[in-house]
Amino acid sequence: MAGVYFSYPFCAQKCTYCNFASGVFPHGMEARYLAALQGEIARHPWAWQPETVYLGGGTPSAIEPAALAALLALIPGRPWREATLETAPGTVTPERARAWVEAGIDRVSLGVQSFVQPEIARTGRKHTAQIVATEIRMLRAAGIAKINIDLIAGLSGQTEASWRESLDWIARLTPDHVSVYMLEVDEDSRLGREILSGGTRYGAGDRPGCDLTADLYETAVERLAALGLARYEISNFALPGHESRHNMKYWLLEPYAGFGSDAHSFDGRLRWQNPESVNEYLGAWQPVGVERNHIEERFYVGLRLTQGIRPEPREWKHFGEPIRRFIELGLLETDGGVLRLTSRGMMLSNEVFQEFLT
Repeated sequence: MAGVYFSYPFCAQKCTYCNFASGVFPHGMEARYLAALQGEIARHPWAWQPETVYLGGGTPSAIEPAALAALLALIPGRPWREATLETAPGTVTPERARAWVEAGIDRVSLGVQSFVQPEIARTGRKHTAQIVATEIRMLRAAGIAKINIDLIAGLSGQTEASWRESLDWIARLTPDHVSVYMLEVDEDSRLGREILSGGTRYGAGDRPGCDLTADLYETAVERLAALGLARYEISNFALPGHESRHNMKYWLLEPYAGFGSDAHSFDGRLRWQNPESVNEYLGAWQPVGVERNHIEERFYVGLRLTQGIRPEPREWKHFGEPIRRFIELGLLETDGGVLRLTSRGMMLSNEVFQEFLT
């Protein structure tokens, strides 16, 4: 069964580390965007009923509850097996949480990133650890039991001690799912540009080195495992049975329909992407499908999962040389016809994946 993704790129402020196609826009543009989003959904030819829904951004938790309910009412298949709303700490209220449940939301992903105040401040966020704790209580009281917390390893000013403080909060709050990302340094974020140019704004000069960031990630793997949150994908950890059903579709190459600016879609054969910018999305455009390379995608998407993949005979033959080399280097391992990344391979996954792009 397929899934549905909504993109809502509007934010109250642009976080320094963020490299997504989101940001602060004129207030009047939001109403136009929601109308365009409703129109795109209404025009979609539903060949199947979705089983999962995911609203990402941006800050979709800032959508007025009535507008959110109107969007979700256009999606067939309710009640879905999973409906996730990405939420910025500071946007949850008891009234909103109850409205989300009524609209069909049963899972919330909180973009916390850190529980340590100096680190939070440098990202541009304004929440505190106590705000997050209070809002999780609100969500649970409203009936939303499935909660993910995002953390970032490698934020400016982060140390082993401060990272352990964030992980201690995970232990107190007992979410059923945690995502741990290592900071991406590229030209698409303000912090990334500052780091690459050798600047000092946003704490760029106080960022942990690559080795320490890798150590922080490994510390998280160990601590989360001790809490019962097993790593099932490079950046994702969950209690057994609480893995993200929607995100699993991406890694298992199952179909999904994306709506909104910069949203991607996949029908099992073709991939296509909506215009990246909000202005382009609000104009006239037509999606163009690109046929996927089945073998490439099986390897560089499927290998993200700790369960690995089971290559077909032609795939073993096609990638025989890099597979043998990475096994010798201790980055890949095989077991009963299954190929998977080792723990070390997880840390060097980008280097591995590049070899499977032909």
